[in-house]
Amino acid sequence: MEMLRAQVPEDWLPRILANLPAVLVDHAHLERKAATTAISLERYRDLFGRVEELNAIAIEELQHFQLVLALLKRRGIPFAQPHPSPWISGLMHAMRKGMRMQAIDHLICCALIEGRSCEKFQILGRELRPIDAELATFYASLVESEGNHYATYILMARAIDDTETDRRLDFFLDLDAELIRQPHGLAILH
Repeated sequence: MEMLRAQVPEDWLPRILANLPAVLVDHAHLERKAATTAISLERYRDLFGRVEELNAIAIEELQHFQLVLALLKRRGIPFAQPHPSPWISGLMHAMRKGMRMQAIDHLICCALIEGRSCEKFQILGRELRPIDAELATFYASLVESEGNHYATYILMARAIDDTETDRRLDFFLDLDAELIRQPHGLAILH
């Protein structure tokens, strides 16, 4: 994984631990969005040859969505409206227009979302152990998948244009560091 340039803010974990039902609802929405995003990437001409890989990611994300929905049901937590993530919105608003440029930027944004998920799921897998063993195990079980999605998206961007991917990844890593430091107070994963 590329080195992220800012750590998760210190106030993130206490806010998450204090609002686990809301976080699980947010997580369900993130998995659903990840599935639809993988499919939406198939519209880029440069990714036509990667449709099967993108479908596999979408299927895996939908399976994760189902797992989170099952957790919600077992815990009696109703599925509710999502809260928009200022961090994700900030990344997505920085995407350029134009098929090739947009495809690279979109893949990098997806990679960073997956990379941050990997990082945060590792934290939750560790920190939830004494509080909620089921959730700790669940989050730990997702880490490898998120890391694989991160790597796949970066490799897809590099296959389009390696030099441009490096340039834009540098830009987005700086943007990620700026955005993750902005306080928002929401009980959301990102």
